[in-house]
Amino acid sequence: MFCCGFMWKSGGEDLQGFYPVRPECQPDVPRTRFKSRAGKTLSARRWHAAFTEDGHLDMEKVLRRIQRGGIHPSIKGAVWEFLLGCYDPDSTFEERNILRNRRREQYGAWKEECKKMVPVIGSGKYVTMAVVQENGNPIDESSVENQGWIVKNTVTDERVLQWMLSLHQIGLDVARTDRYLCFYENDRNQSKLWDVLAIYTWLNLDIGYVQGMNDICSPMIILFDDEGDAFWCFERAMRRLRENFRATATSMGVQTQLGVLSQVIKTVDPRLHQHLEDLDGGEYLFAIRMLMVLFRREFSFLDALYLWELMWAMEYNPTMFATYEELENRNNAASDPKLLKRYGKFERKYINSGQNEQHRNTLAVFVVASVLQTKNKRLLKEAKGLDDVVQILGDIAGNLDAKKACKEALKIHEKFLKKANSNKQ
Repeated sequence: MFCCGFMWKSGGEDLQGFYPVRPECQPDVPRTRFKSRAGKTLSARRWHAAFTEDGHLDMEKVLRRIQRGGIHPSIKGAVWEFLLGCYDPDSTFEERNILRNRRREQYGAWKEECKKMVPVIGSGKYVTMAVVQENGNPIDESSVENQGWIVKNTVTDERVLQWMLSLHQIGLDVARTDRYLCFYENDRNQSKLWDVLAIYTWLNLDIGYVQGMNDICSPMIILFDDEGDAFWCFERAMRRLRENFRATATSMGVQTQLGVLSQVIKTVDPRLHQHLEDLDGGEYLFAIRMLMVLFRREFSFLDALYLWELMWAMEYNPTMFATYEELENRNNAASDPKLLKRYGKFERKYINSGQNEQHRNTLAVFVVASVLQTKNKRLLKEAKGLDDVVQILGDIAGNLDAKKACKEALKIHEKFLKKANSNKQ
């Protein structure tokens, strides 16, 4: 955990001390709104008290607290592992230790596999210049930029070639990621980010590397001391987001969510939707960045993490771990009121309403809808073209309240479900 050891004070504290900003960058960084609140924010004391003696976690109590006031930075990483389905709340301390060690060993093995192909991996450095041509031939002049390492022979394996072609792009993005944070003044921390992204890309070449994954991965590198733990947390986050990054020659996966957003605004605010349609913005492409990187650019670093954990808590499904580990799913929420309480607010709505899977895990779409609603009057009055729409939405950086955005998103979600159901009848 990267922090400055601030004590948690009643009524709030300067949590920015956990993620210090370089002095010269402070004027350009969105201001942080989130503060820990005694009795609302999940504190380290409340977190540890939620476990039984052998390690079973009262997830219902934890979710309730997160949805009220987020998570204190000192325990974010540990809590995120449960929110993202890395661990089963019903497991014991011992079972989780065994699983954690097994995962670290697996990550270590994958890292060694990649290191044999690209020795820069694990060296504390990373590459920023292409190492091979698209035909697989080496690029000799890349040696200086890539820490003295070059590919010596033509790469003939298509999978290896596809991977190697992405490594310098990952490096270029890493060099730009969260550079305003003091954490990334350390080159080894940047190299950890590159290592995790490079290894994830090797294991997921069907998706490959897409710009924006670096923004999702960066907080994990900061929150976890162990690189293997950071990888698995990122891997679980990507289970929820990976389809957004899937691209073909003609489309990107995020267009599915943009389609849902269009449907939502058309249903809950037809006048605004028609106005955007008239501006040739009915496909909502201006919202791509918000959805791809989950508002990382619209919020300060700390507020973005707060928004993420609010959304993940509201979307929480206790069957995630079993699903990801491909275990037999023993839970049936629909017939068990007690189990239903262990779901997040957003997820419960779908179960209670009997909705299908179409809009599951799309709270981010409703958050975007809530942002559009807050700018409704300006968009209708001032937006004469798509550039105006982008500019008006650009003004929200540092001026959004994460909790309020989620609260409004839930209201819009409820309104959308009611109208969608009434239209069916």
